[in-house]
Amino acid sequence: MDALDAKYPFFASAREAVAGAAVSLPELVAADAPAVERARERVERALLEGTVASESGAFPGESAYDAQAELLSYPIARILVSLLDSGPAIEKYAAAEAATAMERVRRDLETDDELRSVSTPTVGLDDLLAEFDLADAVRPDATAPAGVRGGAGGGTAGGATGGGAGRDPDGYRIDVGPYLRLTSPEWGDSWRLVNRALADGAVRVSRAELLAALEAAVEARVAEGLPFELAADEGIAEALESRVADLRRLLSERTYAEPPDVVAPALFPPCMTNLIEKAERDAALSAAESFALMAFLVGIGMTPDEVVAFCADTSLDAEGIRYQTEFLTDDRGTQYPPPTCETLANYGICHNEDDHMQVAADPLSYYEKRVAAADEVTDWRDGRESSEAGED
Repeated sequence: MDALDAKYPFFASAREAVAGAAVSLPELVAADAPAVERARERVERALLEGTVASESGAFPGESAYDAQAELLSYPIARILVSLLDSGPAIEKYAAAEAATAMERVRRDLETDDELRSVSTPTVGLDDLLAEFDLADAVRPDATAPAGVRGGAGGGTAGGATGGGAGRDPDGYRIDVGPYLRLTSPEWGDSWRLVNRALADGAVRVSRAELLAALEAAVEARVAEGLPFELAADEGIAEALESRVADLRRLLSERTYAEPPDVVAPALFPPCMTNLIEKAERDAALSAAESFALMAFLVGIGMTPDEVVAFCADTSLDAEGIRYQTEFLTDDRGTQYPPPTCETLANYGICHNEDDHMQVAADPLSYYEKRVAAADEVTDWRDGRESSEAGED
């Protein structure tokens, strides 16, 4: 098992490495091996933050886990997600695996050619295309201006090269069939076939667009076969029962008819007020704290831009806020509401001030009740709009 398999565990070579290893997944789970804890972290971070990278390091070799534990955590994570048996959880997990993989791919492609022999193992664009049987379906765009081919962020691409010292060109042609299979009009009007340059059965795409399509291919492969049934006699489900229960508590799949759609900080639940005040003291929030706060703010109807503005004077990073809130407000129906008060209490976030758990079981319901009971409610957004108008 090598580092490249650990970085890209959905590759066919990685699956073969797992299958060929003298390792029993049931025995690993029963022994609570490091790969099991890494699998739990993998799923939790996927659902909370949209990444499967280890908190102890971005890549295998940089984290506290060795290549074997990192690679074996992938099939165990798939078992955990299957045991959750939740469509939204599967979608979030697959999207996070794909996003993390493509972040690694982009970093690999940005690595200078001369450093590849001494750095961690990397993949080229040709490797990725071959992995998804796209080597013959994607080719450099011969009509791209010579001056822009071989643009920034290159990286070797083997058979996919074409113009400029072994660097990736900026423009590609992808056969229309794979284009339609990998992309979606829901990504925006610019992705609709009627709005694309189509010639000789191929669609012109930029390098960034090609990578976006490949991310969709990774996501589809990760989601394929999930959830699956586990053999009862292996005992894996029983051994993972406590971890699955923790994940279920962490991300309760409740639904709400409509968010309150009013931002009244004075009426926020105590736990959310405490988190905001902590961040305003320039203290870092844990992953669970950040997720709880972002999910609450999104749950009351705030847009990513509004959340960034609301948290401008806190320790929270604007880019991180935007990434997490956009992840929480995606348009695929897989949004998660804030965790329950019980779950927040388990994480030391909720302290049941004023016995508020008797009023509501979760922060959003508590806030809804306070808004409904208030004689007068001032929306924070109204004051922000007045301030912006004054600046104009």
